[in-house]
Amino acid sequence: MKQPVIGVIGGSGLYEIEGLTDVQEVNIDTPFGAPSDAYITGMLDGAKMVFLPRHGRGHKFLPSEVNYRANIYGMKTLGVEQIISVSAVGSMKEEIVPGHIVIPDQFFDRTQGKRASTFFGNGITGHVQFADPVCADLSSVLVAAANEVGATVHSGGTYVCIEGPNFSTRAESNIYRSWGVDIIGMTNLPESRLAREAEICYGTVALATDYDCWHTGHDDVSVEAVIAIIQQNVATAREIVKTAVGSIVQQQRLRDCGCSNALKFAIMTDKSLIPEETKQALEPIMGKYL
Repeated sequence: MKQPVIGVIGGSGLYEIEGLTDVQEVNIDTPFGAPSDAYITGMLDGAKMVFLPRHGRGHKFLPSEVNYRANIYGMKTLGVEQIISVSAVGSMKEEIVPGHIVIPDQFFDRTQGKRASTFFGNGITGHVQFADPVCADLSSVLVAAANEVGATVHSGGTYVCIEGPNFSTRAESNIYRSWGVDIIGMTNLPESRLAREAEICYGTVALATDYDCWHTGHDDVSVEAVIAIIQQNVATAREIVKTAVGSIVQQQRLRDCGCSNALKFAIMTDKSLIPEETKQALEPIMGKYL
């Protein structure tokens, strides 16, 4: 079986997972501009790992400023087939207590169209299936890994993705709750869309840090509170990733989830009409179909 290549997108520090060897920094130029930072590569339990701090080291980029296309393009260029996203989120339900882990299976978009979240355009049109926006197989591995390391984990749930960078108003928070969402964040929806177009499996490890501002029995969300919970949970996140990677390596099976051929019937444009420049730019993403 070929060696799995697993990407992790999250905050700085995740590349410090115990046991990572052959660590290198890789800088990649993309047709969509620069990724958030250099990629950190290494080996872990027989898998090649590719890490990227979503907001750049030192947390330089707002959610709206993150170059999601470049980030996913770089992952694809480095051979990544599965991406584990590690993200801080707010809890929208009483039972999801700050400090708990959620592995969501749905997203709801409340961004404002400021973010490029497709590789299509510039002379090529396509539409991918996105009813189920995360990879069910990868998500099940993440749930099992979270349980194995002793985390309190919620399997499934809806992540509402807002524009940010401000947290919600109390009215917004209560409306989102009335819609039945489970957690709230600012980044994962564009990543999951682009990962699907790049035929990469995508799953989220969401770290609940607060109750947003809807919970009258708790303080409103603050940066200080979020950072404190993240610091408490970073070790748990590392262990989840490490355990999940070990499971993926041990399973040693080809991806059969459908993510690997998501573009098979997606491209609508007559190939003879696609500009050569566009074909060249998208070679790593969809070259096998062009």
